[in-house]
Amino acid sequence: MEARDAAAQQRPGEPVVTPRSGTLVDAEIDELPAPEPTRVGSRRQLAYLGLCLVLIGLNLRTVFSSFSAVLPEVSSQVPLPAWAVAVLTTVPVTLLGVFAPLAPVLARRFGAERVLLGAMAVLTGGLLLRPAELGMPGTGSHLPALLAGTAAGGAAIALCNVLLPGLVKRDFPHRLGLMGGLYTTAICASAALGAGFTYPIYAATGEWTLALWFWAVPAAVVLFLFLPVAVRPRSVRHQAVRGGVNVWRSAVAWQVTIFMVLQAMMSFSVFAWLAPILRERGVAGATAGLIVSVCIVLQMLGSLFAPALAARFRDQRAINTVVALMTGFGFALSIFGPLDLVWVWAGLLGLGQGSLTAAALTMIMLRTRDGHTAAHLSGMMQGVGYGLGSTGTLMVGQLHQATGSFAAAGVLFLVVGLLAAVFGYRAGRNRYVS
Repeated sequence: MEARDAAAQQRPGEPVVTPRSGTLVDAEIDELPAPEPTRVGSRRQLAYLGLCLVLIGLNLRTVFSSFSAVLPEVSSQVPLPAWAVAVLTTVPVTLLGVFAPLAPVLARRFGAERVLLGAMAVLTGGLLLRPAELGMPGTGSHLPALLAGTAAGGAAIALCNVLLPGLVKRDFPHRLGLMGGLYTTAICASAALGAGFTYPIYAATGEWTLALWFWAVPAAVVLFLFLPVAVRPRSVRHQAVRGGVNVWRSAVAWQVTIFMVLQAMMSFSVFAWLAPILRERGVAGATAGLIVSVCIVLQMLGSLFAPALAARFRDQRAINTVVALMTGFGFALSIFGPLDLVWVWAGLLGLGQGSLTAAALTMIMLRTRDGHTAAHLSGMMQGVGYGLGSTGTLMVGQLHQATGSFAAAGVLFLVVGLLAAVFGYRAGRNRYVS
């Protein structure tokens, strides 16, 4: 009711900004008739649905952070060619952009809940397949399974990324602040858990395959928990109704999208390469995983405060510039800075990256005047942002292969951070997509 009242009081021409809902954009906003809330019979069932959605979020980043935590062990036991390492760290992010546009199409045909259930099934299958050995045992034929499992996980997460915010917004209109905060925190926690616990599992078992297989367990648990909610029958067919602003022709939309591309280049490089960078500098495997986990936890802290701070100002040029520079310099210092201060560099990187990601996503609401435009800008940012943002992880791998060290990657992140500051400054001006 409060959300509806806020929308009713909005004056024509004002941007759609609801601080309590954060950046929850409904991917099904163009559907006619509008999708109904998930059918639940009691408050207890509604709480159960909320728990399922949060637990889904808790599985959406382990694919990225778990593999990098044991990358040296995998590389030492499996003959991985250089191109395979680049692909395994790049493809999941690329697929976030490739499969994002399919989510609304599938949701109209099958329903968002069922698509989300199917995505969790694919994610579970991908996590199970990833460490498998295809072919004769002992031949070291892990590469096909690693590639296929990683690709399946990236495709599944793409669908979840698009549909989950809309479900939270649709089914919990009176608790948007609470549910939005819980699900976004769960996603950050997912990355931290993958980074922090994968290497200890390897150390305890001596098998990198078991360390990666472990992450299929929580995904399978959530799959079965969500099953009774998602299979309830749907009787309404939906069709897409297009209209409103064409974001692809807007200069403001492109400035915001490029800002998103640059932050994604750094964000997913943290998941893929920060642990290998630290280990190459002589940090022990468990300690490197802990540093990455703390870095990601600090991202949560930055992501909590940045949207509210950004919304308080008439424009966001200053905050966008500052957090972009914090991220770029924090990443570079993790490579070049004195190792004794590595926790400081990781903290600077974590606070900067969390704030940068949240600031980029907040631009969706602050640079648009209505929900339809916001949804279309979100789709553009995810498709282009993740698709091109994956080049960051690819370039790090290629530079490391060509030079034998991560020094060139440090220079890369300085350049990307400066470019993010430039486009963040332009995206932060008080203008709207039109």
